[in-house]
Amino acid sequence: MSQSPQPSPARTRLTSYFWSGDAIRSRSVSDIVLSGSVDIPEPPARLLADWTREISSRMTLEPGDVEVMPLARARARWPDYSRCVRAVSDWMSTPGLSGALAASDVALMACRGARYHHDGEQYGGVAFCNLFLSEDKGLDVHFPSLGLRIPLSRGTVLIFDTCQPHGVIRRGSDGFDVTDFPADQDCTQQFLTWELPIEDANVEQALKVDFDIDPSTARLMNEEQVWLNGKRVNVRHESGQWRRAD
Repeated sequence: MSQSPQPSPARTRLTSYFWSGDAIRSRSVSDIVLSGSVDIPEPPARLLADWTREISSRMTLEPGDVEVMPLARARARWPDYSRCVRAVSDWMSTPGLSGALAASDVALMACRGARYHHDGEQYGGVAFCNLFLSEDKGLDVHFPSLGLRIPLSRGTVLIFDTCQPHGVIRRGSDGFDVTDFPADQDCTQQFLTWELPIEDANVEQALKVDFDIDPSTARLMNEEQVWLNGKRVNVRHESGQWRRAD
């Protein structure tokens, strides 16, 4: 298991304001990305064909899009699904998170690359754990604020703060470009994603999150937000750089 470098003390301050029960709570945004690879079998041909049909006939998956796929139907055609879950759970035992999956919501996702974004305005109360199911198609997950790129292949697994900007881009590219994902080329990635509660003590410790760093501002809010140095921000889709929110 690898871990992203620790931030320097001079780094700018990011704050997530997220729902905790019926109230907004504040927390730091983790610079830690846990990554590794687990041994999982290739999904069966029948399931891969079903995913191809789903994407081509029922979805409009444009370059940069990340969409939900039917998980219940996939599990019915996926005898090794439990093996995949067990592999991730075993891998998570090193940072003390092996029990986190059982209490976490899971979804099956597909993307054709991914524009840079953060998920802190909807999922500020969780960390994501992603298991990639597709073969290596020359794509990386890129965390631009951390200078971190992780090649995607079958069995790649990640745990990261939802508020950390990230995207899926062509290997060797400096940013997200729709022309890197032509219609006549298979650039799709399927992956399982779990929502790990950020307030879980083990998740908090693994990602080194500090809570209630700005309670006076949090009390005034009624929606989830990410702030940089006291101002609300979002992400430039092509570069992943922070910008002032409109």
